[in-house]
Amino acid sequence: MDAKSPARPFNTDLSDKTILVTGGTGSFGGVVVRKMLALNCRAVRIPSRDEAKQYNMREALDDPRLSFYLGDVRDRPSVDLAIRDVDLVFHAAALKQAPNCESFPDQAVLTNVLGSQNVLRSAVEHHIEKVVCLSTDKAVHPVNVMGMTKALMEKNVQALSKSIWSDHKTILCAVRYGNVLYSRGSVVPLFIDQIKRGVPISLTIPEMTRFLLRLDDAVSLVETALTAGRPGDIFIRKSPASSISDLAEAVRSLFKSNVPIRIVGSRPGEKLHETLATSEEIQKSQDLGEALRIPIDTTDLIDPNPELSKAYTQPDYTSENTRRLSLPEVVSLLASLPELQRELALA
Repeated sequence: MDAKSPARPFNTDLSDKTILVTGGTGSFGGVVVRKMLALNCRAVRIPSRDEAKQYNMREALDDPRLSFYLGDVRDRPSVDLAIRDVDLVFHAAALKQAPNCESFPDQAVLTNVLGSQNVLRSAVEHHIEKVVCLSTDKAVHPVNVMGMTKALMEKNVQALSKSIWSDHKTILCAVRYGNVLYSRGSVVPLFIDQIKRGVPISLTIPEMTRFLLRLDDAVSLVETALTAGRPGDIFIRKSPASSISDLAEAVRSLFKSNVPIRIVGSRPGEKLHETLATSEEIQKSQDLGEALRIPIDTTDLIDPNPELSKAYTQPDYTSENTRRLSLPEVVSLLASLPELQRELALA
């Protein structure tokens, strides 16, 4: 088998595919579920321990191809039950709130590391065609528990890919991206809620920068991994960034609000700037236009590649050195979000 491309070509026709989406009742998982249904897949399964969210989604979509499994990725038997006879897996289940993970690191490990390991190993044992795992910019040079556990998830993807290198019945890969605008628990809905209540907008550090990404763009990255992913790949979506102060000003501008801004300081485990890719990763990456593909390091599987031994001349790809959106550009980006348009219509 060719060490550089051990995976068989993937058929993008989903009409005969059964798809499992862990975390499928969450913000991102829900969009993936709707996308897969729109692509005419055969069936979508959603394992989740949240009965209320399952009920709401079942009622909202009312699609016979959709089925729900009560369970938790921490529990291997419930993962095995849901994954039987599945073709593709999107692994979105995770604990994602950095302050919560700082306060309960053991819980973050159980879900983000051991739960992910359950999904990956079950997928391999059931000969799933492909697994796409969702990671975060916080996994790069991690300083908080959430980032550390997501980094370990990425390492699990790569280590398991190497262990089955000669017999890749299952392709394991991951996507890594920055802040998804208007996802559950993100800062924009918080700013809007504070404006509605007429209380000051709580701002961490005005100079803090974050990558900004529309939910549709994040889903597009997952589709790239689905069609082009090879064992151990990590796909990174190129993204612009904004300062937190500009983000708050943009929300105030859209809602024509003059509520004051209150500086509260950084939360536990927060960085001033985030990193999407290290210098080492960029050096060996493949530019796909809107995304970067970071291949697995195969130096312990095949003859060392001298191209990967060159000095690293690229800087890390960070929210400080990427393209910075101007305030009008941030306003325009936010105004394009369907969720924010609905909020403006109600204002």
